[in-house]
Amino acid sequence: MGRGGEPRRVQTYDVELGAAVARAQDGDEAAFAVAYRIVQPGLLGYLRGIVGDDAEDVASDAWLEIARDLGRFKGDGAGFRGWSATIARHRALDHLRRQKVRPRSAALEQDVLDLPGPHSTHDQALESLSTEYALELVRGLPRDQAEAVLLRVVVGLDGPAAARVLGKRPGAVRTAAYRGLKRLAQQLGVESVTDDDPRTLGESK
Repeated sequence: MGRGGEPRRVQTYDVELGAAVARAQDGDEAAFAVAYRIVQPGLLGYLRGIVGDDAEDVASDAWLEIARDLGRFKGDGAGFRGWSATIARHRALDHLRRQKVRPRSAALEQDVLDLPGPHSTHDQALESLSTEYALELVRGLPRDQAEAVLLRVVVGLDGPAAARVLGKRPGAVRTAAYRGLKRLAQQLGVESVTDDDPRTLGESK
């Protein structure tokens, strides 16, 4: 992840995504399929971190709503990614209410957050988040940290966009993501974690 913002790969895809969404709004079904192909992997990973094995069902509900309300969307590719994540989050929370289940949480030990080390290891944690094991670890984080990490890393939203999805200030999301990644770095077997400023995650104040 670059210091200046979201991952370069996501930035590249968002150009294609914005064009596909615009065509889809004009009735191009093939373009909607392109948008789905770009957004779905990250959206599904985010939902797996919230609802576990029910992620595909929740994603299906989200895409039905996305397709229904597509004409109301205004924005570019990055905006569509955030808009889709907001819809998916609402559907996930509805699902959890129906099931009377909440994402599992774990206490965040201060000694894990403050472990010193000579090298930044956040990127190593990020690279591992595509695995089912890592998603399971994310689900074990306190909920604010889990959602911040999933939106930033798996969905690919920048700090302000993730904050809008969660209805929080960017600084709060930045801190939650930073703390979550430090904990994950330890759980994924990374030997050292620095106390770098959370802005190394590419977030704005």
